Amino acid sequence: MTTRFTSPARRKLVAAAALSLAASLATLVPAQSWAQAAWPNKAVRIVVPYAPGGANDILARVVAEKLAPALGQPVLVENKPGAGAAVGTEFVVKAAPDGYTLLMAASGPIVFNPALVAKLSYNPITDLVPISLAGSFPMILAVNEASPAKTFNDLVALSKANADKSNYSYPSASFQLVMELVKAKSGLKALNVPYQGSAPSINAVLTQEVQMTLIDSGPIAALVKSGKLRALAVTSEQRLASYPQVPTLKEQGIDLAVNFWSGLLAPAGTPAPIVKRLQEEMARIMALPDVAERMAKLDIRPVGGSSADFAKTIATEIPLWTQVAKDNNIKAQ
Repeated sequence: MTTRFTSPARRKLVAAAALSLAASLATLVPAQSWAQAAWPNKAVRIVVPYAPGGANDILARVVAEKLAPALGQPVLVENKPGAGAAVGTEFVVKAAPDGYTLLMAASGPIVFNPALVAKLSYNPITDLVPISLAGSFPMILAVNEASPAKTFNDLVALSKANADKSNYSYPSASFQLVMELVKAKSGLKALNVPYQGSAPSINAVLTQEVQMTLIDSGPIAALVKSGKLRALAVTSEQRLASYPQVPTLKEQGIDLAVNFWSGLLAPAGTPAPIVKRLQEEMARIMALPDVAERMAKLDIRPVGGSSADFAKTIATEIPLWTQVAKDNNIKAQ
């Protein structure tokens, strides 16, 4: 996330969250207090809080495939979707902190749900231990091929001239928050229209029910390449190799870069040696050439990184998205 906090209040929020995460990491059960039997001595499971087939699920299966030989035990992927990924996340939060139940979560349940769910059943800061980021991926802003907007700035101008007719589709509230941030940074005018999932959200642009959508690149790849949708901007720092013709927001004068991410987490209290071993394995896995090649096909950038880096990302993004929700009167439900 490249958006920076400028107010003292926001900096205090980030600092407090980071300290809480650091304390959680520092108080992990020491090596001598966890079971003397070598870990792992049975199968490890990675819970994915989404249905099978999505990018997060695919990423978890790639990690499981590479992790199993290194650990000498099976690594199973278990899908537990529901309630905006809260079902699977809560399952892991309540699991024994013994290194045998892990969570491959995207940004949604970790940094967006605190802003969007009024009675969240878990606290991502205190109930989970970040192990490592796995991958990050941007979003693409697209319009129908018939749209007169050829660039993002064209779209901004068009929306201002037709504010009462300008709208966008989105598949979940996390995409809505990103789009509202894009609007705030660019002056784009558009009402939000929610849809249940990526396919209906994309179809709304195809049928011209709405003028635009902001979506991850995978679901719209074929439509962009066939010319049925026109991609006007990508939210990453740099252009995507698979969409070299699509400029970033920054290239078009909008000082914003946003990426969703997926990362591996464990229940709070998981022994420090286990967290360290898993973090080291994640760094190794995400650096493998064949993993990078597989991820590139999904427009996912392998990340890896330390537990502390992941904790900092979480501590930074929770107050950011909470503030975006507040600024746009998006109420937690």
